[in-house]
Amino acid sequence: MSEAVLHFSHDEYQARIAKTRAEMSARGLDLVIVSDPSNMGWLTGYDGWSFYVHQAVLLGLEGEPVWWGRSMDANGAYRTAFMAHDNIIGYPDHFVQSSERHPMDHLSGVIAGRGWQGARIGVEMDNYWFTAAAWESLKSHLPDATFSDANGLVNWQRAVKSPAETGFMRRAAGIVERMHATIVDMAEPGLPKNALVAELYKVSIEGANGHWGDYPAIVPMLPSGMDATAPHLTWNDQPFKSGESTFFEIAGCYRRYNCPQSRTLFLGQVPQKYLDAEKAVLEAVDKGLEQAKPGNTCEDIAIAFYDTLERHGFSKDSRTGYSIGLSYPPDWGERTMSFRRGDKTVLEPGMIFHFMPALWLDDGGLEITEPILITDTGVECLCNTPRKLFVKG
Repeated sequence: MSEAVLHFSHDEYQARIAKTRAEMSARGLDLVIVSDPSNMGWLTGYDGWSFYVHQAVLLGLEGEPVWWGRSMDANGAYRTAFMAHDNIIGYPDHFVQSSERHPMDHLSGVIAGRGWQGARIGVEMDNYWFTAAAWESLKSHLPDATFSDANGLVNWQRAVKSPAETGFMRRAAGIVERMHATIVDMAEPGLPKNALVAELYKVSIEGANGHWGDYPAIVPMLPSGMDATAPHLTWNDQPFKSGESTFFEIAGCYRRYNCPQSRTLFLGQVPQKYLDAEKAVLEAVDKGLEQAKPGNTCEDIAIAFYDTLERHGFSKDSRTGYSIGLSYPPDWGERTMSFRRGDKTVLEPGMIFHFMPALWLDDGGLEITEPILITDTGVECLCNTPRKLFVKG
């Protein structure tokens, strides 16, 4: 039996597996090779910083999942995944970062040894952790298998959060609230950015409301001035300056559940165009939230937001939200649903999104975002951070 310390009940893991197997059966798959660490963790509980080497969970239509990875990481699987030790398999270290052999050569032997050598196998073709070399190795060593793309198969089963998962997201929300309060308290002209980020890391790991903080899937992003015309710049040792805006895109994280939220701080006298942008964004957010309810679609939220924004003379050409939950670096999104025109995914209670109405202006950026939960009757914002452009004179 497993000696793992699990963060969800065994019944919850079995329910997740049952949902995934139903989709596998609908696609005619006998086996899926799950290499996305978020999906691996969601299915089995496995949690370790081992995704820089090849690893996977094998899920067939019967029996326990099989964890496969570097031998030294098998001990981590014993401690975090629910399966019996017979279903935790490590590969020798001479496969690690070798130019002579590939870890997937070993995985093919495991697959064949368990009777799946001629199976209909799904692989996550388009994610960060499955490489072209991995694909070539599997095809070469399993010539009798039939492969198909199962990218997103598990991700979509994660879309509706359980009550326990929602509880973890609420804890993460409390952490990001505390981080934003720290920003408003500390940021001032002359303070080096790295000094503020150091404090944010401290706060995020200390946690909030009696709950510790995990590492987020994305590092803090806080560009200022012209740097804030770009969405994904991080920090440096430069001081904050009067007359500039800085947006802070950060996340609280609890047991790998990421709750991102963004706010913008202007130091000094705010130009009118920023006040106009704030007014437009806040009204557009309100209109979007009115559409955030079961039975509506992701597109409904996006259209309400974009149309309101455009009435105020602003436009946004990127998506304005996406599904969030359990995640590992480099991304806290689930890579499924997005708030944009054309996404007709129907909203269901238990879905959680980062409503991301960011604007990038000609001399800075404005981000005022919300993590939101679709409820039985509408929507709930998970954070209580004041929704506004923060100003410190």
